[in-house]
Parts: sequence; C-alpha cells; structure tokens
Amino acid sequence: MTDDIDEAIDWQGNEISCAGCAHEALGASGGCRLKHACVHDRYARRIDRFFNWNSALANDYVKHPHFEVRAIAAKHASLFHLPPLLDDPEETVRWNAARRLPKRLVLRLRNDPHREVRIRIATVIDPEDLLPMMMDEDYYVRLVVARRIVPSVLGRMMGDPEAEVRRVVARRIPSDWLLGMVSDPDARVRLEIAERLSSDLLTVLRNDLDWRVRYEVASRIAVSELPLLADDEDPLVQEMARNRLQNRSGLPMEKPA
Repeated sequence: MTDDIDEAIDWQGNEISCAGCAHEALGASGGCRLKHACVHDRYARRIDRFFNWNSALANDYVKHPHFEVRAIAAKHASLFHLPPLLDDPEETVRWNAARRLPKRLVLRLRNDPHREVRIRIATVIDPEDLLPMMMDEDYYVRLVVARRIVPSVLGRMMGDPEAEVRRVVARRIPSDWLLGMVSDPDARVRLEIAERLSSDLLTVLRNDLDWRVRYEVASRIAVSELPLLADDEDPLVQEMARNRLQNRSGLPMEKPA
C-alpha cells in the first residue's frame, strides 16, 4: 500500500529528513519509512501507520504540539496517559481519549463545547447518565439522547422544539402517554402516534388535518366509526374506509407497502 502524495512535509511545512531523527535506527530496521509511516509527517494516514507499527512509542507523543499526532497517539497510548487529554484544546484528541477511558471519567464531556464530541459521548455513555443532555442546545445530540435514554423519562422531551426528536419520542414513550402528543404541530409526529394508538383511541385523530394520519386511522379504527371517513376529502382515505365498511369484518386493513 502506498500513499498518493509524493512528498515528506511536517506539520509546520518543513521537509522531513531521516538524518538526525530520533527514530533513525527504527527506520533502518524497517520500523518506519519516509512518505509511508512517519510520526513527523503532516498526513494523518502516515502518522497512524507509524503508531500501528510502533504502538509502544505512543506514550511519548500524547503531548506533541501537532494535534494530529496527539489524537492518533491517544488511540494507542497507555490508559494512564489519557485523562489529561480530556482537556486538550482539540476535539479530536478529546474524543479519542474519551472513547478508551472508563465511562465514569468522561461524563464531564457531556458539556463539551464541540457538538461532535457531545454527540459521540451521548452514543457511548450509559442511558441513565444521559439525563443532563436532554436539553442540549444541539438537536442531533438530543436526537441521540431520545433514541437511547430510558423511555420512562422521555416525557420531558415530548415538547422538544425539533420535530425529528419528537418523532423518536413518539415511538418510544409509554403507550399511556401517547394522547399527550396527539396535538403535535408536525404531521409526521402525529402519524407516529396514530400508528401506536389502540383502535379505540383513534377517534381523537379522525379529523386530523393530514391525510396520512386519517388514512392510518381509517385502517384500524372501529367499523362503527368509519362512516365519516368514508366521505373523506382524500380518495385514499375514502377507499380504505369504504373497503372496511364493505367487508364489515372489523379487522384492520393491510396498507400498501
């Protein structure tokens, strides 16, 4: 495997020379190679390859001035060298340290200034530790939280400002909370609710403004409640309601895939 870039330049823009390098002997034995596996190179792939070949040297580079070197060294260094990197000015370094440390040590990164770090932290910490992140300023952080946190506390997110977050909440909240979201301003959220409501509760959505919600209602609501939907303004809702009235089985109708 070779690199496409035919140059050996360090992170400060200087040409790299093996002569006088601290790892000159290592290079002579094949432990590193210019333009391919070099800790001084500015290209992350070559730095990564150097540490893949020489992981025992990673501890010596966790304080290197170039963030790419620190970040990649954090993937290989001893765990005892990683806690200080949680305060590194670069988010990539903080995350690479956090992903290897015990979860109890990385909880403070729930308030990290960089959204990518908070997103990643939200994906790895235990669900019971996600509570402080439910009100995160970034919608995607909250989306991850809504997917992972225990359903019994999702009531606090039923009014989230982002519809995609509320859709996840609607899929996961306990069924006896569903009626609390039937007036959601987003039709996609109401559709999630309609798909989970029991047939005897679907009457609350029979006059929904969105045809998709009414179609879901028409496919499962009690037959006795269908006449109004049989005259619905939407032809698909009409068809579903009339077909069910005709067969009078009371069974839900299979919806098209």
